[in-house]
Amino acid sequence: MMNIGILGTGFGAYHATLLNNHPKVNRIVVFGRNETKLQKLREDLNVEVTQNIEDILLDSDMDVVDLCLPSHLHRSYAMDALKHGKHVFCETPVCFDLEDALLMQQAEKQYGKKILVNQFIKFDPAYTYLYEAHRQQKYGKLVSLSLKRETPPLWGDLGPSSIPAQFMIHELDLLAWLLGPCDPCTVWGTEVAHPEQAQVRAYFQHQNTFTEVIASSHMPTSYPFTVAYEAYFEKAKLIYHESDKNDLVPTALYEYTASGQQKINLESANPYEKSLDHALACFDGLSECLIPLEQAIQSLEIAIKIKHRLEKY
Repeated sequence: MMNIGILGTGFGAYHATLLNNHPKVNRIVVFGRNETKLQKLREDLNVEVTQNIEDILLDSDMDVVDLCLPSHLHRSYAMDALKHGKHVFCETPVCFDLEDALLMQQAEKQYGKKILVNQFIKFDPAYTYLYEAHRQQKYGKLVSLSLKRETPPLWGDLGPSSIPAQFMIHELDLLAWLLGPCDPCTVWGTEVAHPEQAQVRAYFQHQNTFTEVIASSHMPTSYPFTVAYEAYFEKAKLIYHESDKNDLVPTALYEYTASGQQKINLESANPYEKSLDHALACFDGLSECLIPLEQAIQSLEIAIKIKHRLEKY
């Protein structure tokens, strides 16, 4: 049984909901600045709350710090948590600067504790299916892959400088996991209508597989938040589409082979919940970890290279 301190009451509130009554969790303490949010969490979930972050960082009984603060604060608090003998589960993006990420990696080695990063796309059933189909050569060689993420302007600044690390990062997590880290061979991007809205396309050549990642943060307000992929194999094509409840197009994965079209029945799963479950199992000694800091750094490096290429426009 673990004691977990959650830093942040934004996405941290959702983490508290997922961890509440978890069989591996004994005690939850949530840190935040907003007293109203804290009291609501205490009333709704019966968790402990505090406005003093040291109540978590200096508590010798605390096993894990769940870091849900803004990304520019991750390095500082992650290193403090490691220094005080705690593992860290960190929201994504892990940070914005490679230097900060490498300092976090050094601190892992120095203090003998882990930083795991919420690379939740690896637990999304549709993307897990794609990964396994490629790994097992179910349809032969993966020839090309298109990954897409689109949203109306709902999330603040997702302009050309911000969109690689704050929005495309999930597809980059998937790409590095699926095919290994790779420098983009071509990057195109433009601001659309507003400095905080953009469309970006990044192209990659992984040995014999060509990949593109498309991200748009300028869609009309009537357009649903959408993720999708099209995977071209030697003997098949997979098409996946997922969007929020405002969309008339249903979420589905389709397989096209010589035998015809078939809808793939995916398990119903919450990838955020599965990522947290996996992190707790890793902290508890599971040897094969899918979400190590090292792999998050690989994705961050790609995002930074895309950003630098966009800045040259």
